[in-house]
Amino acid sequence: MKRLLFFCLCALFIGCQVEETISHSYRCYFIFDTSLHPLPCQLTGILGNPGHFCKIESDMYGGVRRLKTTRNYDGSKEEILLRTEKESQISYALGANNCIIIGTSSYENRLVAYDGQCPNCLKEYSDTNYPLTWMKNGLQLGCAKCGRIYDVNNGVITSGKEGVQLAAYMAAFDGLLLRAWN
Repeated sequence: MKRLLFFCLCALFIGCQVEETISHSYRCYFIFDTSLHPLPCQLTGILGNPGHFCKIESDMYGGVRRLKTTRNYDGSKEEILLRTEKESQISYALGANNCIIIGTSSYENRLVAYDGQCPNCLKEYSDTNYPLTWMKNGLQLGCAKCGRIYDVNNGVITSGKEGVQLAAYMAAFDGLLLRAWN
């Protein structure tokens, strides 16, 4: 009985540790149905491909939700219109300034998602417009404001002043839906 209690407490502690790394400062809620947007769609193409990431922004265009994606490794841009009734009912929230980054880490071969704004500038200044840009063939993200450079695969600072790593969100793909949330 004591052994069972010990293992349950360990599992609870480990579960709490994972949750603490997820940012809750800005709301993130993103769902993308890959069956409605098959290849060559950029968001479908990043799945299961280590080192492939997309920056995702969203707006309304003619009454239809539009996703604007930018691939990390070649800067290619794509606009995806979410026209179905199912897609139009989703209330998207893409972090601090309507931008998230999602992809497959080449270090751990798992899906990761980050806020598209510099977490250190968000913390230090009062605005939310500190966009990260692709650098070094899409392996890094840089902030023009503070000069910090982050590794896109794990979110840590690789160059610049010390600070916090990228604001991470939960990310998952269940074979049909690509999701990011907090």
